[in-house]
Amino acid sequence: MALKLNVPTLTSPEAAKEIEETILTSEPDARVEIDVESKTVTIEAKASEETFKQLIVATGHKLA
Repeated sequence: MALKLNVPTLTSPEAAKEIEETILTSEPDARVEIDVESKTVTIEAKASEETFKQLIVATGHKLA
């Protein structure tokens, strides 16, 4: 099941790349899709939703 998170502070492709790299460092098998225009991060992986929320916040972003 895919997890879709709204990240209102996601404003650039560079920020998207940073989030993706952080997630993949922790969960190398994750499938990550990031849409900067709609400010969403969609993740398909085994780790918990809380893990991904913490990883995104660790990159300096806020979740809605």
